[in-house]
Amino acid sequence: MTLCVFALIASEFMPVSLLTPLAADLGVTEGLAGYGIAISGAFAVLTSLSVSRLAGNINRRTLLLTLTGLMAVSGLVVALAPNYPVYMGGRALIGVVIGGFWSLSAATAMRLVPAAQVPRALAIFNGGNALATVVAAPLGSYLGGIIGWRGAFLCLLPVAGVALVWQWICLPSMAAEGRPPQGGVIALFGRRVVALGMVACGAFFMGQFALFTYVRPFLERVTRADESAVPLVLLAIGASGFVGTLAIGAFLRRGLYRTLVTIPALMAVIAVALVPLGPQLWPTAALFSAWGLLATAAPVGWWSWLARTFTDNAEAGGGLMVAVVQCSIALGSTVGGLLLDSFGFASTFMAGAGLLLIAALLAYLTAAESTPACEPAVAAQARG
Repeated sequence: MTLCVFALIASEFMPVSLLTPLAADLGVTEGLAGYGIAISGAFAVLTSLSVSRLAGNINRRTLLLTLTGLMAVSGLVVALAPNYPVYMGGRALIGVVIGGFWSLSAATAMRLVPAAQVPRALAIFNGGNALATVVAAPLGSYLGGIIGWRGAFLCLLPVAGVALVWQWICLPSMAAEGRPPQGGVIALFGRRVVALGMVACGAFFMGQFALFTYVRPFLERVTRADESAVPLVLLAIGASGFVGTLAIGAFLRRGLYRTLVTIPALMAVIAVALVPLGPQLWPTAALFSAWGLLATAAPVGWWSWLARTFTDNAEAGGGLMVAVVQCSIALGSTVGGLLLDSFGFASTFMAGAGLLLIAALLAYLTAAESTPACEPAVAAQARG
């Protein structure tokens, strides 16, 4: 499952490191090429909100194997795309996989290991996410320079194939359990703390991907980084993100909401600082490294908030979280692309900073709405 997470995250965000050659080859602007991130997010939203109902009584092992196979098909379609519409179709397909897989991931972990080991299992899942963040962007950029962007996408196919075979061998049968919640996952928004928290989470991911989707063009056109420097900066972003994922647990134990407020506020400062410092390579590399440290660690904080808020309905809350995150990624990359094509990088980065500040404010309001009664459960989970 962790290998599948690695391949999935690498597939989802591979266009970030290949945006420039991809756009040139398909004959579109970089903003339009960035919509490949947006469409995958949009289809992930639709899938996450409906997968439980559409899958019905399908064995969850069969469903996970099918999704892993579709991930490989998506990579093949994108790599061989003769034009922009086919490319977008392949990206839509990976969105279906993203929405289905992440909606089932927490419930799958709960069924694969004893209850006491579930937090550790989820942490291992997130390890695949962090590793992909470290490796995918710089490796994609490097491979793109050697074998082209299409070859870089084709390199993901063997990884997806190994994940499929490994899951086929190891995953036990997992019959569908129960029925979807009454009124669907959208009904969960009836709780004020849920509504505030989900909007805060959404604003965070919108702000993050309004900027992050266009890192490579920024490095090439503003920083004037050469072909050897771009992969190194992307590697620094990923490596610092891996460190952040390992370190954030200590901060969450000291104050969950304090962390959820501080991270987007600091990222907003970084986004603003990149506008005047962008033409200088070393300050830009340092700022992007700090960005990676914070941005990759932040989802761990939001999943911790999910555990606090949905103590009796974690699966439904997980589906809603996936929908919110993916919708926000789609909106953020779309807004960023529109601003980039119309007004340039400064407007894109400032818009990202504004959204991140809104996320910090909403996280603060969510903390005010949260009830002290939740604290014992959270403390017990942290000890576990």
